[in-house]
Amino acid sequence: MAIYHFSAKVVSRANGSSAVASAAYRSASELHDDRLGRDHDFSNKAGVIHSEVMLPEGAPERLNDRSTLWNEVEAGEKRKDAQLAREVEFSIPREMNEKQGIQLARDFVKTQFVDRGMVADLNVHWDKAKDGTPKPHAHVMMTMRDVGPEGFGRKNRDWNDTELLKEWREAWAAHVNERMAELGLEGRIDHRSYEAQGIGLEPQHKIGPAASRRPEQGLEAERIEDHTRIARENGEKIIADPGIALDAITRSQATFTTRDLATFAFRHSDGKEQFDQVMGAVRGSFELVALGKDGRDQERFTSRDMIATEARLERAGDELEGRAGHGVGDRHRDAAIGAASAKGLVLSAEQRDAFDHVTGSAGLASVVGYAGSGKSAMLGVAREAWEREGYTVRGAALSGIAAENLEGGSGITSRTIASLEHAWGQGREQLGPKDVLVLDEAGMIGTRQMERVLGQARDAGAKVVMVGDPEQLQAIEAGAAFRSVTERHGAAEITEIRRQREDWQRDATRALATGRTGEAIHAYDAKGMVHAADTREQARGELVDGWDRARQAEPSKSRVILTHTNAEVRELNEEARGRLRATGDLGGDVTFSADRGARQFASGDRLMFLRNERSLGVKNGTLGTIEQVSAEGMKVRLDSGAHVAFDAKDYAHVDHGYAATFHKSQGVTVDRAHILATPGMDRHSAYVGMSRHRDDVQLHYGRDDFADQRQLVRALSRDRGKDMAGDYAPTRGEQDHARAFADRREIRFPELARQVVG
Repeated sequence: MAIYHFSAKVVSRANGSSAVASAAYRSASELHDDRLGRDHDFSNKAGVIHSEVMLPEGAPERLNDRSTLWNEVEAGEKRKDAQLAREVEFSIPREMNEKQGIQLARDFVKTQFVDRGMVADLNVHWDKAKDGTPKPHAHVMMTMRDVGPEGFGRKNRDWNDTELLKEWREAWAAHVNERMAELGLEGRIDHRSYEAQGIGLEPQHKIGPAASRRPEQGLEAERIEDHTRIARENGEKIIADPGIALDAITRSQATFTTRDLATFAFRHSDGKEQFDQVMGAVRGSFELVALGKDGRDQERFTSRDMIATEARLERAGDELEGRAGHGVGDRHRDAAIGAASAKGLVLSAEQRDAFDHVTGSAGLASVVGYAGSGKSAMLGVAREAWEREGYTVRGAALSGIAAENLEGGSGITSRTIASLEHAWGQGREQLGPKDVLVLDEAGMIGTRQMERVLGQARDAGAKVVMVGDPEQLQAIEAGAAFRSVTERHGAAEITEIRRQREDWQRDATRALATGRTGEAIHAYDAKGMVHAADTREQARGELVDGWDRARQAEPSKSRVILTHTNAEVRELNEEARGRLRATGDLGGDVTFSADRGARQFASGDRLMFLRNERSLGVKNGTLGTIEQVSAEGMKVRLDSGAHVAFDAKDYAHVDHGYAATFHKSQGVTVDRAHILATPGMDRHSAYVGMSRHRDDVQLHYGRDDFADQRQLVRALSRDRGKDMAGDYAPTRGEQDHARAFADRREIRFPELARQVVG
């Protein structure tokens, strides 16, 4: 189980620190300190496997030398209490090897620090714990002044923004999770504090074992002592209440293995004796439930709390579904359908069945619809019927862009579930018996959040309509709540694909939706839409070439480039923008201080908004085209047709928008899609990416990632659907559902007899 740690501090003279000494220690090298007139020699320090200085564009090459760099930093600061450098420290997942860990750190440092204009001194440490297990982590020392061809200039105060640190913390979690998925490694991390997650443990520092060997490192010794104290006290808390550990582990996964538990126990204990006590306390806890072995012959466990949460979810669903009185009369249904027909929207037989289902009298209704099957259009007609009956219709989704797509496609006023829960917590915007709450992209909602929302609606007497596709992108938090509810209560299904215009492409989308990924890839390959190149870099170039030709040939068509990781999105954005520059389709470049660092923007550029902002009417993932730009602000025409303007000082959460990740694209519809396949993909991301288009999709891959199409199909067919604790314990006549789930994941049913009940 990967561990999250990300901390930042300032290297300052006020506490007796020297930038040169700190750099020497981090890099395990010997550096001469011009200001102090002495050498700092840490060349005997073990465990440093990678060390480099990374320069931003325009910085003088002399700063590549670590001694020159930090002596210039020291010389430029005159105050006795001067802040010399910022240091960030983060854990690297143990599941990675050294090469993977170094690349992970380098990519993050370049994107988040160097591209913002900082000089970064990166050092990757691969220390060993007492039991021989690796403790990989990285130290990054960064300069605090702007740098140009002549050297350092003014202090950049924007880099001190606490909001920026929060975004770095979140970005590190996203970066690690993307890379773990790309490498096919299990485990995910959560950037939120234990307090924010409701976990009763204290966060720890990540300290290398050699940190206190030198008298100059007194502060490091204090941090080691503090780290040990926290680990010991956390261990004591877990021994006294093992439920704390079970709660923490099951935040992102409904079930877990012995290895997951051991990794967590090692993190939260001091020494082997306490580690054994923590493991013993959790293994002996009444709260631990053994579920049997999975297809990898690994014992799987869950907590009684997770089982109780799933039980509450079941009860809330049962009570909502069994509560009548939320129906729409035939007169209003017919009127809504007639109004839609007058506008040219004629519901298919499946859409009409789904419409009848959601406008029925039950307090809970679900719709499972394949990508591009017209779910939002059906909901738009249902909204009109509900409103004619006197209901207030509200929409909610996990992400801002999903909420925006729901509102744009159906006319249902929508927001994120988090903001809705926040309002409820403050006593605002409460649901009532005349409310219909529509949850879109419901497959991405975790069990705990789904249980809270359904429970709130049940208590308020409201109706809940859930819409989604369990086979698309999975929930970030633990569980597969939407799948579980639909298996229990049934759902209307819309399987007729409307997005794709050709029959064979609609058949391919149905294949993707039902796990027959290879069939879909072969169908597109037969039409010349799957392209292999020798390397990923070459594939990327060929993808952008094709995108550019299509852009120029059919400028009125909408299009998007999709891939798995933010790092690839950045590369694709740069290449796509280069093509527009070459054809004269962009205005003059303007340097804009965006949140992710200085960017060159011009009129005609595609833009993506990266943070919800109600006053602008934009969400995280909203796309538009720049009409005017200056260093002070922008005017943008959104793809919705709206026009927005903002000042850089008020909103700077933007980046180029030619390419996007699959997560950003769920719910998006374009004429043409261009996909760069990478090893982190699975059947869920492949389904989303290959079903965004109306006309065609071009899939590119490099043979350095996939030796041939057979390997490509194998990777893009991987099932990473999340589980529920209840999947391993068939009860109350649900053996068929559980057995089907077990068959998909190779769970051996005889082992289910080992479950603990109570």
